[in-house]
Amino acid sequence: MMRPNTAKWAALGLVTCSLVTACASFISGERRETRTAPGNPPVQDTAQPALGATTDTPAPAFTPTPTEVFVPLALSATDCSYGGRFNSIQALDPYTVRFTLCEPEAAFLSKIAFPAFSIYPQEWLRSIDSLDPTQPPLSNPPGSGPYQLADWRRGEALSFRAFENYWQAGKPAIPMLNFRWNLDSGERLVELQAGTVQGIDNVAGSDYPAVQSEPGLALVPRLPLSVLYLGMNNTQPPFDDPRVRQAIAMGIDRSLLKEDLPPGFQVADYFTPCAIPDACEGEAWYAFDPAQARQLLAEAGYPAGFSTELAYRQVVRGYLPQPGKIAQALRTQLRQNLGIDLRLRAKEDHEFLTQVDTGALPGLYLLGWGADYPHIDNFLDTHFGSKATLQFGNPFEDLVALILQAHTEADPEARRQAYAAVNNLIRQHAPMVPLAHGGWIMADSLAVAYAASVNGSHSSPMGLEDFSALSMGGEPAFTWMQEEEPRSLFCATAQDMTSLRACSQLAETLYRYTVSGVAVEPGLAETCQPDSDFVTWTCTLHQGVQFHNNTILDANDVVASFAIQWVASKSLHPGDSAPFVYFKDFWGAYLNQP
Repeated sequence: MMRPNTAKWAALGLVTCSLVTACASFISGERRETRTAPGNPPVQDTAQPALGATTDTPAPAFTPTPTEVFVPLALSATDCSYGGRFNSIQALDPYTVRFTLCEPEAAFLSKIAFPAFSIYPQEWLRSIDSLDPTQPPLSNPPGSGPYQLADWRRGEALSFRAFENYWQAGKPAIPMLNFRWNLDSGERLVELQAGTVQGIDNVAGSDYPAVQSEPGLALVPRLPLSVLYLGMNNTQPPFDDPRVRQAIAMGIDRSLLKEDLPPGFQVADYFTPCAIPDACEGEAWYAFDPAQARQLLAEAGYPAGFSTELAYRQVVRGYLPQPGKIAQALRTQLRQNLGIDLRLRAKEDHEFLTQVDTGALPGLYLLGWGADYPHIDNFLDTHFGSKATLQFGNPFEDLVALILQAHTEADPEARRQAYAAVNNLIRQHAPMVPLAHGGWIMADSLAVAYAASVNGSHSSPMGLEDFSALSMGGEPAFTWMQEEEPRSLFCATAQDMTSLRACSQLAETLYRYTVSGVAVEPGLAETCQPDSDFVTWTCTLHQGVQFHNNTILDANDVVASFAIQWVASKSLHPGDSAPFVYFKDFWGAYLNQP
């Protein structure tokens, strides 16, 4: 296959091989040559069958015949002073890739499972000279997923057709997958009831009863991926006394707060949402016990309670859709239960977050967290470990050390026990009170609905439903209605969940999240194994995986897919954030950023 724009990539100097003696630059690297599948030419950006149409006669079976030539690609930083988490990425052989990091990364698999790190053929990546998602080549990315683009009538509908050479036998069961969109949740429900669509996203809480009462529909809740908490600072009296913090933890009836939260929110018995592996080990949070709470306050010298502030920001978040209402409910409870008088302080967003992170707030505060990626470290290390700000005051050193031990523990049972000990310490120190687990991106994102005739109906906590897991008794098409039209089908530049859901039907990652969950399982990689300190991860790829452009997956495609995001270039990385926002969020910094 031709390799376009080689001169352009060479001029950018994107890849070096300073860590490997027997390697080639990104520019001179080669893939194993493959022949084109008979009857199945490379995908073009041309009109395809109309929405709902069936596919053409299946192409003859195709078994690629690679040559023995393979020149591995490698990319490395001079050192880790550039500020990112990658040190090097290198292909060791056609089906082995090694990632060397700048620090231990126990969440590596959870991060690479995110759709932004999908794998694409290196030849196609070299053809990219613009990140306009409406124009070739980005308008039709050739992934390895169960579906490929059939037709995109912008502003109207998007249609995918089953990829006939998909590497996982028997998938997808439905030949055509259609996307439509409507911002109005009520109108989405009307379409589902009418049978014009078979699945809808983000059912409004007020519509749950209507869906649940209709025999032809099925409501499928999403597991919460955020936490709402009441924070305290251990350097600000009286919260420097653990008895006061524990008293507040016992003095709030968290179940009553559900009355002021949308359907689908759950009382939080742990800081980290229980959808995340190892999150809910150890003792659950304190039960509501106002008598014991008042006794602790008396022992701390506050038998009649005290006065303080409760700060919050007037910004709606998925974990806190009505800030003022929750603040008032807490004010009422703490006054009635413990004699604590709260002065409510609604603050401007930037001022509030700055004061939280610097430990400058004198009283209590309402805040929350939604998963950047679904790993327990993203909650515990970010808030209580080595990456924590001063929001809870001085670090609890025993907690910091135990979190470090837990996230570098290779044995699953030992890791589970370590996180149980972490949760027990959080309960003991009570730097905050976990109130509720709720919406991730938005409050009304905790349920989807399907026609009852759909088999395999499910919801993803991250909004990444896998439609190749569905079947409809031989029906030729499934139509999904979400809030908005996807902005991009190239997962590396997709920034919203409507785009990530769509692009993840076309492209795949080395590891992937389980259907209906956020645990990880092998995807394009058979396995990715860490060394003893979680700094080096070595991934072995499945063999014979075919991309939609009829090339075959190898290790160079993996290096190239990460390199296009990691290495800053003037044409593809304009400004500091660039279109590859998830790369910087997950991995810290670009290489050679001007």
